[in-house]
Amino acid sequence: MSGELLEIHDLAVSYHTKSRLIRAVDGVNLTVAAGQIVAVVGESGSGKSTTGHAAIGLLPRGGRVDAGRITFAGTDLTKLSERGWQAIRGAEIALVPQDPTVSLNPVRRIGDQVAEVLTIHRLATRRAAATDAVELLRRAGIDRPEARARQYPHELSGGLRQRVLIAIALAGQPKLIIADEPTSALDVTVQREILDHLEHLAVESNTAVLLITHDLGVAADRASKIVVMSDGGVVEVGPTREILAAPEQPYTRRLLAAAPSLSRTPLRPRRDTGSEVLVAAEGLSKSFSPHDGSVPRAVDDVTFTLTRGRTLALVGESGSGKTTTARMVVGLETPSAGKVTFDGHDLTRVDGEELRKLRRRFQLVYQNPYSSLNPRFNIEEVVSEPLRAFGLGGKAERRAKAAALIDQVALPASVLTRKPAELSGGQRQRAAIARALALNPDLVVCDEPVSALDVSVQAQILELLVRLQDELGLTYLFITHDLAVVREIADHVGVMRAGRLVELGPADEVLNHPRDEYTQALLASIPGQDWARSDS
Repeated sequence: MSGELLEIHDLAVSYHTKSRLIRAVDGVNLTVAAGQIVAVVGESGSGKSTTGHAAIGLLPRGGRVDAGRITFAGTDLTKLSERGWQAIRGAEIALVPQDPTVSLNPVRRIGDQVAEVLTIHRLATRRAAATDAVELLRRAGIDRPEARARQYPHELSGGLRQRVLIAIALAGQPKLIIADEPTSALDVTVQREILDHLEHLAVESNTAVLLITHDLGVAADRASKIVVMSDGGVVEVGPTREILAAPEQPYTRRLLAAAPSLSRTPLRPRRDTGSEVLVAAEGLSKSFSPHDGSVPRAVDDVTFTLTRGRTLALVGESGSGKTTTARMVVGLETPSAGKVTFDGHDLTRVDGEELRKLRRRFQLVYQNPYSSLNPRFNIEEVVSEPLRAFGLGGKAERRAKAAALIDQVALPASVLTRKPAELSGGQRQRAAIARALALNPDLVVCDEPVSALDVSVQAQILELLVRLQDELGLTYLFITHDLAVVREIADHVGVMRAGRLVELGPADEVLNHPRDEYTQALLASIPGQDWARSDS
């Protein structure tokens, strides 16, 4: 028998729908040894998740292995019956899925969901399983595991929910863990903790890990081998250091160039503060609870200025108050204290028609372009909606404006008649940017505008935002948890933690010489930094 624990040879997988056959994977070859972390890297649609799901027998409805062989510890998994899979899945091979929100049962306690794996595989009695579940939560790095076991998924943060999925994966003491984008929705510090834990498992328990990710920065730090996939096939494979130092294929080189975490230079030279203040936030505070001191303020005494034509990035983890601050800046939240001045107008004192006129001058681009675009509208209607809302132009003028805006964000005219669901994530975000530009705003607030996108699409959107800013003189308030993205686009940076602004200054100063320990921790958590340091 080969020394490899998992061997995939010439794998072909297709999805059968009512109207057509879709070949998702074709001719994939890869191997994973015990104790080894192998990263499968590629964009959405590359076939990486399909390959991982085939290896654990969890292809979605309509999915079928058409050809090839998947061998695990000498057993050909493609020949297993469903009963045979039940003996292996969870016990020998475990899956850590991407989204804990849909993977955990919302009406069952955490401890019960972990214990269920133990009882299903007859690894513990029902009474012992409850105790063992607490220990598994502890092994997964969860604080106060006894208390957490009694909680429901909605009572935990995203990072804790992801750790629960790891605990469930560990329950059967598997030889192989397939981690499918296990950290893509998490803050960088939480992401680092989760990946640290998976790496520790590989070393401590000789567990093999097949890490599926779109981020070469994550692969750079964690994997000993990288498999690069595109359009359902493997385009390049090799030791991590070799792939990153001298990629042979143009596609791999494009992925490397697009990864913000591996970039060391901004998309354009930084600019100084400038002289014309467009936005001034003074002592902004916001509390969502009675003023009894029992709950900390969501935003606490935040002060900054944003000058015309510049980009200020507000950075912080989930719950830091950055989005609430941005919503107060554009009048979508009323401050509990402090004020916001926009181009000389105190937004906390204006209302009615005066506020409506000012709102034409600032627009938002949200994190999820799918949920922020009306699914019933075609793209022409989506983009021209602000014009209709403010009664600007006739039907023909609005149509012409929508076409011009779509061209401005580098989308083909053919998308105008299509619905949002018919566009890719990157195309939808471009349409959302076009809509934000419809009223010729001075300020655009970008709230995590690229965090839901593949790194290559992310790079395209960031380049678009930089180009539009230069062409139109736009001012950006950029909200993100990712300092790698900040490095590429920001002129100035504010770092928020627990509602307070702990650091503020020019981007190069904050990124290269951070004063606050929290900023230092955020910078240290950027994926790819370990490899970048060793390569320099």
